Amino acid sequence: MPVGIFRVCLLVITAIVNHPLFFPKENGTVPENTEEIIQKMKEREESLRMEQLRLEQEIADQEATQKALEKAALVVEETKEEKVRWDMWTALSMVIFLLIELWRQDFQEGNWQDIGGEEDDMAVLGKAFKGVAFPNKAVLASFYEKRILGTTGDMARMREMVEGFADDLLEALRSVCNRDADMEVEDCMGVGSMYENWRVRKPFVCDLIVPFAPPEPYCFRCQTWCSGDSFPPDEQGYGTIKVCRADEDVTGCICDKTKLGEDMLCLLHSQVNTTRPSSEMEDLLCFKNTQYLDADQVMKWFQIAVTKAWNRISHKYEFDLSFSLLDSPGALKIKFRSGKSIAFNLTPVVQYENSDVYFISHFPRSSLAADVPSSTHWFLTFAVYERRFIHLVSKTLPANACHVSCLQILSFLHGKQCSLTGPSGLTNYHLKTVMLHLLQARPSQDWAPEKLEARLQDMLKFLEKCLHEKKLYHFFIGNGKVPAELSFPIIFQRAEPLNLFRPFVLRRDIYRKTVDTFHEMLRNMSALINEYTVHIPLAHTNGIRKESL
Repeated sequence: MPVGIFRVCLLVITAIVNHPLFFPKENGTVPENTEEIIQKMKEREESLRMEQLRLEQEIADQEATQKALEKAALVVEETKEEKVRWDMWTALSMVIFLLIELWRQDFQEGNWQDIGGEEDDMAVLGKAFKGVAFPNKAVLASFYEKRILGTTGDMARMREMVEGFADDLLEALRSVCNRDADMEVEDCMGVGSMYENWRVRKPFVCDLIVPFAPPEPYCFRCQTWCSGDSFPPDEQGYGTIKVCRADEDVTGCICDKTKLGEDMLCLLHSQVNTTRPSSEMEDLLCFKNTQYLDADQVMKWFQIAVTKAWNRISHKYEFDLSFSLLDSPGALKIKFRSGKSIAFNLTPVVQYENSDVYFISHFPRSSLAADVPSSTHWFLTFAVYERRFIHLVSKTLPANACHVSCLQILSFLHGKQCSLTGPSGLTNYHLKTVMLHLLQARPSQDWAPEKLEARLQDMLKFLEKCLHEKKLYHFFIGNGKVPAELSFPIIFQRAEPLNLFRPFVLRRDIYRKTVDTFHEMLRNMSALINEYTVHIPLAHTNGIRKESL
């Protein structure tokens, strides 16, 4: 009870003390302090609001910057991905393109002879053949009999006469030469159209090659463009000939390839053997200060030797002998007192190893042929193998086969057209190469005499294709299908095919002229053939010629 009373009293006292009427002055300032506090609170609130706005702006700026950085990084990443993707596609496209190009070249090089089999394989005529009237079999047969056979009957007698005189001349040449210092001359060999029986245009010229060798103790060491070392494209088909002592091993000792020190001496080769005087090498017909055989010096020596030999035997003959062409040092002409003359080429050559491939000092040049790299570069001729191949294939063909007839007609037409419109880049050697390709590609029965017209068309179509592609491969170089009976050197079979039309890529003016001449020949073919088979009015013939010109 007392505790309860005490609590009530304490409560009453506390209420009286805290009543505001007991403290009038102290409580009178409350409203003023409240306004100041409110004002300060408003100012603080405004300050906080401004600070909040500033922070929000900074946060917004940071977020915008971050987004910009992220966007830039994304763009860079996408650019990198696109670049990588583009580089990948570019590289892939280049690889695909190179593979296609390599396949195309391999296909062409591997099948450059597989052009026959069926006549339909060559039935695709180009625009040059549109509107061309091809002579029929009867006209071609009449033309061949009257124009070709009628003018080639004396070739056998001419060959016999030239060969007999050349043998006598070379025998005299050996007698006037110094056997211990001069080159040793061997017997001559006949090559080319006169000895393959397809020459048709006059003047008839016999081509004879004369192998020669150096005097003892020297020998020739030959190097071709396909022997392993890299040769520029303009030197393909050429080689060099080094004059060495027979006991000198140029491939086995490094002293010839490495510069030895002054205090070092090769035990295999003495100083006397390795450094020969330049005068001695020039006597061996080498280029100045080198061991390489110089074609120009060889021809000068050969001309002087032939002149001396003729002076020794001229009293035996009733004709004169002279050099006929300045640009062809081996061109000779026999002049009879009656005014008639016989021309023939006598050209020195160097045998390649133990084969019938020869380095020829001077080769008949055409407008298509590029300049010889230097006088130490010798052109390789496969004329002996070409003659053997034609003879070998002829044994498998039907009697009176038309392969030679096709080549003769084509050679005549091209020569006749060139006489009307001027020379072109095509030569008789290109035409013979076309025939060699078709001989290997076509079955034997396709060359029967009654198929002369079809085979002549094949040769023209094949030639048109080669002109269009600017590709006519050498028949032997790179040809792995050469008959084994020929014993052809394997190094040339494994070599890259040699494009005889490569100069057309470099000389577009000659290419254009050659194509135009070929098209003119096709258009005038019937008229040119009919001119020698049936009578054509003179006005009509002149009209054709003017149109051609």
